[in-house]
Order: sequence, then structure tokens, then C-alpha cells
Amino acid sequence: MNILSKRQQNIRRLLKPRHVCIIGGQAMADSIRRCAQAGFAGEVWVVNPKYEELGGRKCYPSIASLPEAPDATFIAVPREATIEMLKELNARGAGGAICYAAGFAEVGGEGVGLQKQLIEAAGDLAVVGPNCYGILNYLDGIVLWPTGHNGQKVETGCALVAQSGNIALNLTCNDRSVPFAYVITSGNQVVLNVADFVDALAEDPKVTAIGLYIEAISDVAAFSRAAAKALQNGKPLIALKAGKSELGSQLAMSHTSSLAGSDRMYDALFERLGVIRVQSIPDLLETMKLISIAGLPKGKSLAVFTCSGGDGLMTADLAEELGVPLNPHSSDQVADLKAQLPNFASVTNPLDYNTSLWSHEDLLTKCFGTVMRGDYDAGMLILDYATDGEASERACDASVNAIMAACDTHGKMPIVTATLPELLPAKVRARMATRRAAPMQGLPEAMRAFAAAARFAYQRDHLKAGSADALIMPQTPVLDGPTRIVSEHDAKLALGKYGLKAPASRIVAPQDAAKAAAGLGFPVVVKVAAPVIAHKTEAGAVAINLKSEAEVEAAVARMQASVAAYEPGLKIEKVLVEAMVRDVVAELIIGVKRDPQFGLALVVGAGGILVEMVEDSALLLLPTERKTVEKAIHGLKIAKLLKGYRGKSAGDIEAVVNAVMAVAAYAEAHRGDLVELDVNPLMVLPHGAVAVDALIIQSDK
Repeated sequence: MNILSKRQQNIRRLLKPRHVCIIGGQAMADSIRRCAQAGFAGEVWVVNPKYEELGGRKCYPSIASLPEAPDATFIAVPREATIEMLKELNARGAGGAICYAAGFAEVGGEGVGLQKQLIEAAGDLAVVGPNCYGILNYLDGIVLWPTGHNGQKVETGCALVAQSGNIALNLTCNDRSVPFAYVITSGNQVVLNVADFVDALAEDPKVTAIGLYIEAISDVAAFSRAAAKALQNGKPLIALKAGKSELGSQLAMSHTSSLAGSDRMYDALFERLGVIRVQSIPDLLETMKLISIAGLPKGKSLAVFTCSGGDGLMTADLAEELGVPLNPHSSDQVADLKAQLPNFASVTNPLDYNTSLWSHEDLLTKCFGTVMRGDYDAGMLILDYATDGEASERACDASVNAIMAACDTHGKMPIVTATLPELLPAKVRARMATRRAAPMQGLPEAMRAFAAAARFAYQRDHLKAGSADALIMPQTPVLDGPTRIVSEHDAKLALGKYGLKAPASRIVAPQDAAKAAAGLGFPVVVKVAAPVIAHKTEAGAVAINLKSEAEVEAAVARMQASVAAYEPGLKIEKVLVEAMVRDVVAELIIGVKRDPQFGLALVVGAGGILVEMVEDSALLLLPTERKTVEKAIHGLKIAKLLKGYRGKSAGDIEAVVNAVMAVAAYAEAHRGDLVELDVNPLMVLPHGAVAVDALIIQSDK
């Protein structure tokens, strides 16, 4: 049984409080009044020793004088006093506290020390911030927020967790009919971070989806646990990750004093956990809205209705880009539709039902129903409301009513999309929401939202019992001490124990290289084995395609001179002689890097000389599964070569997957001391895959 810690229990008290406390001065008077205006049925206590009353509420002189320990407290006092308030709240056994004050680690200097004091003062409290706006709970009418906002009570809705208070405030004022259940600003995240909120919200049956505005994730392992829980509970996470440019990363760090991290790592993390990544505020809002109002589609097949050929073309382009199938209608549907539409109508998907049915709700319902009885998961009507009078508005209403009726009859998701956000009136959006029909504003946003919701639904439905645990990222210690390079020969031997294949080889003294080569059979490759040289090519420590003993002897002599020139005084002690790999279909690289935030990340892509030139690679976080590796390999550009390009031999993709899994298994087994690993190139053959070079760097503690 999962037993919640004291702080986890306090997070739940904070989000669903029986009573709230506001500590502050006259500036908080309006906020105090807003608690009553929002419909909160619990007690609201105010602490201020200077006043008898604030915002229409009695003031208590201290935390100690309150009737009992408050579940949720908003602290709006200077930073030094904030720390003292936290000490008193913790001593009293309060639930959680929101620290509005700024001036902690985000400003550097003495702020860093004050932040440490704040953490110590917090104890078991669920502390939000500092440097944040607070929490809005639209389910229960709770306003722990320093300024005005826009929103209304809801029965169910999405939650928003944002690291930016101003962005969160702006999103509450959206004109897109997004039903917010919670708006939470996390600020500096010194006690509670995004993962803590996601973990709690994932349990709330009234939360339909969780939107995230993220600048940095401070604890990747904790976030993965929370996200896996949300996935298992069917709560989509929709993330807008800001700060992916170099300048953006620097600004993110200065804003919240958090490590920004590599954007490719975030992509890999989100892909792993089923987090829907969006690139703009409108996409964030529209995706949350579609899921919160209409739910998740049963599949990704979409039927589209329009009165515009241009809208149909744009939709078709978007569908192809997003992988949303616009399947053709069946023969009996085509015949039925042709009987309903003029003879000049083209019966396709998207269907241009044209103006002959315009404003005839009964005929539109029949037409749309003819389509929706087919093998489609959702019906999307593209419609911009006319603004030239009531008659035009009624005609638009007829189309909206028809798509809702047709989808309802056949159990499909109804969507109405305006190409321009402002051309779907608020009253229409409200009416649609009561019918669980998604009122979407912006065609690209609507298509991306539907595609993302369908992908999430698929991943959730195919999540096997208990398999969510496999998605969780393990804690990986940070290694910052001395390192050592494992010799290529030893690296191949070590990886070979996990299944990685390497060419037949010998380790010998330089003078014995020719004899060893003859024993292996020509052609061969000769490399310096000892001393260990990380960049052998630059040092002239590699010779390939040697076809005789004489060529081997000459190559070793050249290496002696090259190595001495590369690093004066360096002498070759041992050489590695390997059988030359032939009939190569393609060269790949398999690498593992250690990241201070994300742990071990595996890279697979085009190798050899193509590594930097083509930049064709996939990044996966470890541990990973075989099916994930297979998908990544098939997604590479070089996959065309592996599958047999223009009549040439195909590569052994199964062997490639085996090689990648061998490297991943080694990395997992050495998570405690592995710093870096490179297999480059992995030679892919028609039958098999062979690592001809390997580099391992380990901690030398």
C-alpha cells in the first residue's frame, strides 16, 4: 500500500482545504473578499496584529491565536518575515503555505542563504514558491492569489501548473472557454516542485487533464513517477517547455534558479512518459480544452466536414503531417451521400457538403450522420461564424447542432473548429460544452490537439498492468571526480559479456603484430592498444585494410613515429590487431552520456564520418525497452539504407537492435560509475552487426 508522507498529506490539505488563512496587510484586502465571492464555504482567517479587520474579516494577532491550524495559508509579507511565519505554521501543524515574496535564490547573493533558511523553516509544510502567485481552486471557490483573475466555479476541469505567475494569470483570462479546475504557480520550487503537484492532481477524479508551463524540471526521477501515475490514471499531461534555445535556457536559470537542461532530453522524457508536448500557449489551451470538454477519442480516424475547398486542403495537409488518417468513405456511404448532395459535389474526406444544405438542420444531420455511421472516431466541422446578422448566425447554429446530433447518435466525438479563434462565439462554445462537444479555435491547433489526444489514448489503452513502473527514471548519482578511459580491447570484452559482437582480434607487442595478422587472416586493422589514446585517428594510431605482413610492419612503424609526434615521449607498448569487417551496409553509432538531470541517455544514429555531417540520431533515456529501440531505429534517416536502398543489400536490423540493447544493458549495470560510452562505428552487415571501435569512460573514484 502506498502510504503518503506527512508532506504529501499536507499537499492534499493545501489543494482541498477546509479553512484558509491570509497573512498580510491592506494590499490583501481585495484578495480576502474574493474568497467569499468565489463561493468558498469554509472558514477564512486573517492574521495581522495591526488591524481589527481586513477585507470584511476579523484579524487575529498571530498564528498561535487562530482557532486551529489552517489547512492552507497565503503569506504576503516580506521575505524575512515569511521565514518566521513558516516556522510558526509548521510548529502549529498547518497544512500548506504559499510564499508570495520574491528575493530568494533567483536574485543570488544573500537570497541564496535566505532560501536555505526558508527550507529549514518549512519542516513538513507543503510550501508553494517562494516568488509565486499562489493557487486558484475553481472546484471549491478558493482564491489564494494576490491579484484579480478571471474564471468561474466548475464541476470538473483541467489543472494548470505554471512556473510563471504572470503567464498563469494571463491564462485565467483566456477567451477560449477552457474549464480550469486549478491554477497553480510553482515559483522557485524550493519545497514543492511540479512533480509534487502532478502526483496529487493525478488522484483527483474531478481533474480531466493537467497542463504544465515548465522552465525546468528540478527532479526528473520524481517527475517521471508522477507522470507515470498520471498516465496510468488516464490524466493527460500537456507540457509547454520554454527555454529550449541557448538564450532561453540562460533566462530560465536566472528566472527560477533551476538547471534548464537539454531540450532533446526533455523530448525523450516526454515521449517516454506519454506527455503531450506543445509549442505555444494556444496549443496548450486548445489541447487542454478538447480533452477536458470532449474527453479522449477512441481512435485517431477523423471525418471532416466543410463548405470550403480551401479548408479541406489545409486540413488534408495537416492530417498528413500529424499522421491523422482521413479514411475514404465506404461504397454504400458514397452512394448515399451522392443521393443527398448535388451532382457536382465531390464525395471525399474532407467532405465539402457545400451550400445546398446550408441552414437545413434536418438535411445536415442526415448528411453528417451518413458519414459518422462509418469507421470514424470523431467528426470535425470546420466553421467560422458569420457576423452579418441573425439569419447567418442561425444557419451556422444549424450546422453545429447537426454535427453534435450525428456524433451523439453514433457515439463519436464531436468537434467544431473555427479557422480564426475569434469566429466561434462564446455562447456557442458554452452550448457545445454542455453537450461534450469540443469548441476549437484555430484549425492547426484543433488538428494538433486531436492528434495528441488520440496518441495519449492509445498509449494509455496499451499500458499493461504494472508496466507504468518501467517508465520511471531511476535516481542516478552525479559524478564529478576523476575519470579513466578503458582501453578499446577491454571495452569490447566488457560489452561482449552483454552481447555486443566485435571482430576477431589479438593484443600483442608491436613486433608481433605481423604474425598475429597472418593468424587472423588478411585484410586486418591495426590500432594502438597501450598506452590508451582516446582519439586514435588524430594521433595516427590506426591503420586499416592491411593486406600482408609487410604492410602491417610498415604501418606499425608509421604509428611509432606518429604517436611520438602526437605526444612527445609516448611509446607503443601493445597493439590491437583485428580482422577487417567487409560487406558493410551502413555504419551506426551507439552512445551513452551521463546527464546531471536526466541520468543515462542512449543515442543511436548514423555513425562513422556521418555523425556530425548528417546529424541523424535518436535519443532515449535509460532504462529502455526493445520495442522503443526498434521504433527509434526505424525512425532514422539511415533506416532507408538498412532496409535495402535502390536494390542494395539490406542490413540486419534485428542484429542492430541486439547491439543497442547490449550497450543499454551494460550501461544499466554500470549506472553508478559510467561517465560516457561510444560504439562508433557499429558496422551493419547483411547478417549481423559488429562493433569495430568502442570507448568507455568510467569514474576513477
